[in-house]
Amino acid sequence: MTTVDQTLTSALTIDGAMAAALVDYESGMSLGQAGSGLDLDIAAAGNTDVVRAKIRTMQHLGLSGRIEDMLITLDTQIHIIRLLQSQSGTGLFLYLVLDKSRSNLAMARRQLLNLERDLDI
Repeated sequence: MTTVDQTLTSALTIDGAMAAALVDYESGMSLGQAGSGLDLDIAAAGNTDVVRAKIRTMQHLGLSGRIEDMLITLDTQIHIIRLLQSQSGTGLFLYLVLDKSRSNLAMARRQLLNLERDLDI
């Protein structure tokens, strides 16, 4: 099991990783962050709105599945939001920013899943 800081530091070893954060989507606050390139406090709050909107939309559609991750592709970056499947039911997500030219999306998603499995909250 790894701590939040260890998990975020490990996330930065993913090819093309620029920044990472653990975010509470109930409050919009970052619980930990690593890397640089953007204001992670603003990113945490803004992406909280994205997660909440998707959950609300799924409820309106009557969809009962769970969100594994969300992908936002920009012209030079890839942003991955990975909702954690916690036993406590706490609403958390890992947020990873990748340099699009230096990353492999499939590998990044796989490595983020492995980091989630090892994270001890």
